[in-house]
Amino acid sequence: MENDSVIGRVLAFLRRQAFGIAVLACAATAFAFPSAFKEWGGVKLMSLVVPAIQIIMFAMGTTLSAADFLRVGKRPWAVAVGVFLQFLVMPFMGFLLAKSFGFSGELAAGCVLVGSVAGGTASNVIAFLAKADVALSVTMTCCSTLLSPFVTPFAMKVLAGCFVEIDAMKMMVEILKVVIVPITAGGIVHALLKKQFDAHKAVCDRILSFISMTGICFTILALTAPSRDTFAAAGVAIVAAAVVHNTVGYLSGYWLTRLVGRFARLDEAEARTVAIEVGMQNGGMAGALAVGVLNSAVAALPANIFSIWMNFSGSVLASWWGRTGIRRGPKVL
Repeated sequence: MENDSVIGRVLAFLRRQAFGIAVLACAATAFAFPSAFKEWGGVKLMSLVVPAIQIIMFAMGTTLSAADFLRVGKRPWAVAVGVFLQFLVMPFMGFLLAKSFGFSGELAAGCVLVGSVAGGTASNVIAFLAKADVALSVTMTCCSTLLSPFVTPFAMKVLAGCFVEIDAMKMMVEILKVVIVPITAGGIVHALLKKQFDAHKAVCDRILSFISMTGICFTILALTAPSRDTFAAAGVAIVAAAVVHNTVGYLSGYWLTRLVGRFARLDEAEARTVAIEVGMQNGGMAGALAVGVLNSAVAALPANIFSIWMNFSGSVLASWWGRTGIRRGPKVL
């Protein structure tokens, strides 16, 4: 009986970490067999990264409604803290890590890029598993995504311009094409088919989550294979940079929210939400911009490693927080 209990706990743990394990498995497979994931039927897989991200963004758009944007007025402090960290602390940390680890050129630009993009769509799932505020998570993802066409090119121009040439206007257009247009299209579909979406919400959410997770796994396969040699050469350094970057996002998001919560009446659930939103960047967007604007699989490598690690660490964090209670109340300190 005791053995059955242990096996049950192990299986439950593996189920909670299923997505993180799938991400690691995809990365390991592409690293071990790079030639198998560079080209299929004469089509380079890297060329399909942008369409894959567009599909993910469209799926995200179909889950959104006007209420997700109107909610900003009800939660201004939490959203403001998240946006501040998302577009100031994270890009600067990417720059600082690139300098600290001695990266240069496209690799260094990639570190800044992954810190300069919006929050990742996987954060909404992680927020749910971590007993955080899912509605706030969706709102923050929406806000950072809508701001990204303006803020991301600016941050890249200022911080990554010393590593490679940055065409800010081209990057803005690419973000509109890859992110904003698909999300808007998804939102229109949701509005037109609102009754159907609402009637089958649970099924739709499962299908859209599957599409998003599959798309993320595909981009990891497609971007890991062509950058394998750079990954092998950078070795521990690029992984360490991703781990530190992700960890700084979690810690700064959580503790700054707790600090602001002393007078802005933010609770534990909101602190967890901001931590997850800031720590989990949109690696897919960064990879698509690296390919579409910088024309570089090497520049996509930091985003790829970050995505692999953040999905694993996010799953572990959600598992931990999911087993702990939420202290509801106006203050968290």
